[in-house]
Amino acid sequence: LGVYKDPSRHWALYELAEKLVDLETAFRFWRFRHVTTVERIIGFKTGTGGTAGVSYLRKMLDVVLFPELFALRTEL
Repeated sequence: LGVYKDPSRHWALYELAEKLVDLETAFRFWRFRHVTTVERIIGFKTGTGGTAGVSYLRKMLDVVLFPELFALRTEL
């Protein structure tokens, strides 16, 4: 929170945190495209890794890699 309240003082950490947020955003887009592709290709069959397939991938859409970086935006 301190880094985000004074980014100029902690520029390197601020920049790193924003890159992690960018990475998370890109990964979320990838997950969405992946689940859509899987649904299109194999439907609702068991996944290739032995998972429940599309239902498992849909649950993974809600997983946040860096929850603290998103939660702190509420505090700003």
